[in-house]
Amino acid sequence: MKRLLTALSVCAAVSGATSCSHRALYDGAEPLAVRMAASEIARNPSAASLDGIAPGKIKWNYTTGLELLSIMDAARAYDRPDFYDYALRYYDSIVCPDGGVITYKKSNYNLDHVCPGRPLFEIAERTGEARYEAVLDTLFVQLQEHPRNDDGGFWHKKSYPHQMWLDGLYMAEPFYAEYAVRRMGESEQFESLKADIVTQFTTVAEHTFDPATGLYRHACDVSREMFWCDGTTGQSEHAWGRAMGWYAMAIVETLQYLGVDETTQPMADILNHIYEVLPQYADPATGMWYQVLDRPGQEGNYLESTGSIMFVYAMLKGVRLGYLPAEMQPEALRLYERFVDRFVRENEDGTISITDCCAVAGLGGKTMRSGTFDYYISEPVIENDCKGVGPFIWASMEYDRAKGRL
Repeated sequence: MKRLLTALSVCAAVSGATSCSHRALYDGAEPLAVRMAASEIARNPSAASLDGIAPGKIKWNYTTGLELLSIMDAARAYDRPDFYDYALRYYDSIVCPDGGVITYKKSNYNLDHVCPGRPLFEIAERTGEARYEAVLDTLFVQLQEHPRNDDGGFWHKKSYPHQMWLDGLYMAEPFYAEYAVRRMGESEQFESLKADIVTQFTTVAEHTFDPATGLYRHACDVSREMFWCDGTTGQSEHAWGRAMGWYAMAIVETLQYLGVDETTQPMADILNHIYEVLPQYADPATGMWYQVLDRPGQEGNYLESTGSIMFVYAMLKGVRLGYLPAEMQPEALRLYERFVDRFVRENEDGTISITDCCAVAGLGGKTMRSGTFDYYISEPVIENDCKGVGPFIWASMEYDRAKGRL
C-alpha cells in the first residue's frame, strides 16, 4: 500500500497548481453535486430524454436509472425534494399500473435492465404503491432465472451467451445485494444469495485478470467462440477504463449492503488490488486515466472522464466505508480536485458540464465491435454522459462529507 500512496503523491505533485477558477468550483458555496443535478435537469426538463433519448420516447435504460439514482441521493442529502420529484416523474411514466415496465422484457435476460430498478426501493417506500414493489420482484426473479455459465457466472445478456463483462457486475450486483438484504436478510436463503453475489465478482476476476498488467480486461467469452476473444484465455484484447471503473464501483456499492466478512473478503481484496495497480496507468500530469487503460500515453489514446470519475468515486467511498485504507483519503480528495480541474467546465449560463466522455463501447453485437485499441478510440466523445454525471454527483457528495460540509 505504501507503493500506492507514493505513486499517487507523485501524480498529485506533478499536476501542479490548480487554477483559481476550478478551485472555486469545488470550494464554492453551492455543492457541485447540487450544481450538476440542477444542470442536468435544466438540460433535460424530462428525465426521459437523458442519454439522448428522442423527445416523446421513454426507455427502460441503465444510464437513465444510474443518473436518477444519483440525483435522488443528492435530493436526500441536500434537502432538494424537487430532485426527487424529477426522478419520480420518470418512474411514474414508465411503470404501468399492473407493475409492467415499458420497453422491459424479462425474457431478454439482460443485466443492463436490472440497474434502472435500484431507485424503486426508495420510491416504493415513499409512495407505498404496489406497482413499484412488483417491478423489484420481477427483477429479482430475472436474476434467479438468468442464464449462467457452468461456474455460476451470469451471462451479460441472453443474446451474448457465455460472456461475462465487467460492466455487468455493476448492472446487477448492487441491486441483487440490496434486494437480498431488504427482503431476505432474516431468511435461511440469505447466506446462499450472498455467496452467489460474491461468486459473480470472483468468477469474473478469474476470467478477466491479465497477469502481465495486473488489470482486468473488459470481458471474456467462456466458450472462446467470439471473434473478439483470445482463443486460449477467452479474454478481450484490452483493459477498458470504464469497464474497470464499473467493476470498482460495483464492489463498493455491493459491500455497502453486505459488509466485509469472511464471505465477502475476496471482494475487498479485489478492490484493494485495483487501487494498488491503478497508479501505474495514470497520466503523470493529471492523475487521471486513459480510455484504453492498459495503453497509457499511446498515440490516439485520450484521458477519459467517465472511467476516471468512477475510480475517484469508488476510492472516496471505499475509504469512508473502510474497504480501503484510511490513509488513502488525502490522495482521493486531491484526485477529485484534479478531476474537476481537468474535466469540469463552468458554462456561461451557470450550469456545469463534464467533458471528454466516451459515449459507448462494447464488444460484438450488430456492429461487430472488435475490442481493439483502434475500436475504443474511435467511439464518439461527448459531454455530460450519464455514466459520468452519476458517479460525479456521488463523488462530489463523498468529497463534501470528507470536508465536513455534508
